[in-house]
Formats: sequence, structure tokens, C-alpha cells
Amino acid sequence: MIREVKHKEIEQVFKTPIIQQTAFWSKVKRRFGMDSIALNFKVKSSALKINDTGSPEYVITDLLLLLHRFDNEYSIAYVPYGPEIEPDPENQGAFLEELSEQMREYLPQKCIMIRYDLVWKSLWAGDDHYFDEDGIWMGPPSKDMQELRFNIGTQFGNFRKSGSNNLPSNTIFVNLNNSKENLLGNMKPKTRYNIMLSERKGVNVRVCGMESLEIWYELYKETASRNNFYLHSIDYFRVILTERACDTLSPADVLLLIAEADTKPLAALFLVISGNRGTYLYGASSGSNRNLMATYAIQWKAMNIASDRGCIQYDLFGVSPKEDPSHPMYGLYRFKTGFGGKLYHSMGCWDYPLDHKVYSFFTASEMNHQGYHLA
Repeated sequence: MIREVKHKEIEQVFKTPIIQQTAFWSKVKRRFGMDSIALNFKVKSSALKINDTGSPEYVITDLLLLLHRFDNEYSIAYVPYGPEIEPDPENQGAFLEELSEQMREYLPQKCIMIRYDLVWKSLWAGDDHYFDEDGIWMGPPSKDMQELRFNIGTQFGNFRKSGSNNLPSNTIFVNLNNSKENLLGNMKPKTRYNIMLSERKGVNVRVCGMESLEIWYELYKETASRNNFYLHSIDYFRVILTERACDTLSPADVLLLIAEADTKPLAALFLVISGNRGTYLYGASSGSNRNLMATYAIQWKAMNIASDRGCIQYDLFGVSPKEDPSHPMYGLYRFKTGFGGKLYHSMGCWDYPLDHKVYSFFTASEMNHQGYHLA
């Protein structure tokens, strides 16, 4: 299935709508001391999910890996939302096993595993048996059952489902190939009403630069405290906002948006444009004046900016898998589903252990650090 896995320079990573698989993302992580590896490889067209009979025998694609230090001796190879190219569902395990084995020579000697944060559509999101009578997805089966299916066709049966996902495995994609009237028309009535209400209440959304980073960070700290999520440093966002990777094949355009009323900041977000997709990567909001619906105004502005810049898709980036009040991301589900997009369920994190003994130790210690975070 896979031929000619070769090392390539980070600057040569192909253009893609997946931010985490761009040279931009590698350069951001490098600014904080993280190494990365880029690899080219050829895939047999017949093994892919969509096989055009007129396509060449092999497709050339690539992959970005980030190297995490486990301790002073061992490391982990992490593939955020990659590989982008998606094999036929029946070939997924065998495809990834073959790729993993051919990647070994490019990894550090004491790399204990390769962790793939797979953006591929969940095998169980296309199976009617995993939807209830109302058409609501019930989620994947048990970890053991997932591993059993994913390892079908593999030689070693080596893949393990991670205990948690690093990046969100459920998101909402909005199709921007519509007029602004149709985009509004596809939204839920309450969302559409709140967007109009924010305009009537005088909420203004502006595109900002470094001069407004402190404003962003104050809102971000408030949001992190309110929702108890991991707090990045302000330097992290300074790098996100200033890095462009314009000397590469896969740059990104990053915009900081701030929504205000009477000059008071109420909401903010980072919009990242890569390839033909706009992604809502980070967001924050004030706990006050929520009746002004600034969070609706800023999302609508971001969608319009992305559309005006040629994007055909807007990624709302992270929701609960269904309408489940007990899920920590349920509030995001209620908010984001109102914008008229389609719910997408990916495969999440899968591990390919390279040193089984140390891997077992790592996964045991990892149980104390579960949760969603950007890697």
C-alpha cells in the first residue's frame, strides 16, 4: 500500500486545511522547544477511501510529527490530525501499521510509541447500529471492541485506543459555499435571532493585532478560570499571532477578533485560515453583559471573513459527540450546533507502541492527566 517513506524539510510540508499538519504549526511548536519531523510517502490509490479509476497508481502525500519528551531518555512521536489522506475503512489498521513500521528509521532510538490523532471519520459514525431511533449517534463501542475492529487485517495487532484524545474528536463544519443569506437561513432560529440582536445592541467586532493581545489574554484567563481548562501563557498566543510561515508551502493567516460594546471587550477569538478552511482555534468571553450576545456576533464575523478570503469551510473546533448534558463540552455543543453546520466524528487518538514495556508505564501515568488540550 505504501512506498518510499522519505524525510523532507519542514518548509516543504504540503498546503492543507488541517492547521496541525502545516509548517506553520511546526514553527509555532519549535518556538517552544519542540522538535518536528516531516515525511513524504506514496500511497496506492486503490487503498484510498475515494478511488477514482482515472487516478494514477500512487498518490504522493506527507505527514508532520511532533516529538514530545517523556523524560530525559524517552520520547513520543505525536501526529496531530494526521495523516490527512484517508484509506478505505477496511484498510485503516493495515495502512497505518505499514506506515508506522516504515517510519521507525526516522524516529529517535528510544521513541516509545507513535500516537496518531486521527482526523478520519469514525468507523462507527457510518454504521446504523450506532445510532438510536431518533438518528442520534450513540458513540463508538468499548475500547476493546474498537481495537478488535481497527486491528483487523494488520500483521501484529499492535494498535491501542488511547485513554483520551489530545485534540477534539467531534466538531462542527459549516459549508461556506453559500450566500450570507443562506448561511443565516441554515442556522437555528435562536442563533440567527441572537446575531441580529447583537447588531441592534451595538456590538462591534474588529480585527486586531498585537496591540490588543493583553485584552485577549484577560478574557482568556477569565474563561479558563470559569471553565477550568488549561491556561497557555501569553507568550504562546504572541507566537500564534505573529508566526506566519510565509517561507513555506503551508503558511497560515492568523487573525485576532475582539467583540466590544461601548469599547468594553466582551468576547474574542483566534481565526486561523489555512488552505480552504477557516478554523475557530481559541475563544474567550466575559461573564458580564452576556445579554448582548457578543459570542454570536464574533462567530458570524469570523465566518464572513473566512468566506471573503476564499474558504469553503468553517471549523467550529470541538463539541460533545451528542446532546448530552453530562458531557463537559455540552455547552459548546448547544452553542455551535446553532450555526447550521454538520456534526463530524473522527477516530480520535490511536497508539502504535514501539517499546511495549515503557508504553505500559506511560499509559498508566497518563491516566492522571486526561482531558482535551491542543498539542
